[in-house]
Amino acid sequence: MPDLEKLNEAVIEGDWKTAAAVTHAAIAAGVAPLDIVTGHLVPAMDEVGRRFECEEYFVPEMLLSARAMKASMAIVRPLLAAAGTEPVGRVVIGTVKGDLHDIGKNLVAAMLEGGGFEVIDLGADVAPERFIEAAATRNAHLVALSALLTVTMPSMKTTIDAFQAAGLRQRVKIMVGGAPVTQQYADAIGADGYGDSAGSAVALARKLVAA
Repeated sequence: MPDLEKLNEAVIEGDWKTAAAVTHAAIAAGVAPLDIVTGHLVPAMDEVGRRFECEEYFVPEMLLSARAMKASMAIVRPLLAAAGTEPVGRVVIGTVKGDLHDIGKNLVAAMLEGGGFEVIDLGADVAPERFIEAAATRNAHLVALSALLTVTMPSMKTTIDAFQAAGLRQRVKIMVGGAPVTQQYADAIGADGYGDSAGSAVALARKLVAA
């Protein structure tokens, strides 16, 4: 039986080759794919988020950990889908229209996936219509909007208003984040939640899905 603690360590340390190797060995040994996610990938990414919050880790370390987690998830994800395993929730995420920045959004997407969510990443410069289409067709529970520029923050409100106009606002929770965004702004535009970091975004997403 492979030592699955090595998977936790590999993700935390950002060693994607070891993460993939241990995951392959675990699957070959008959470990359930869901156990790999809930027992190892989720706790490892939670620890990465904790270290980021405590300023023990910074963006480069988080990106390496995210890559290691994705290397494992690439092996596990098809098996989960084949078994009909339901994710914690489905999240549509993207940087709003007019904003091409995606590093923060990518970190949040990786942390959400590591937290057991199915993530539909639309990329950057995403129009409200694309958020709506993805949320409707993928039956999303959450929509996560990112903005790094003050001038693109109004696109968040435009997107939320578009969900309201499309009659979908009651079906999905909308969370917002990004360097210039604040809790006060999130409240003002009618968002359901605000995350000030990738780690807090995961905790917020879990709370919104549970609600």
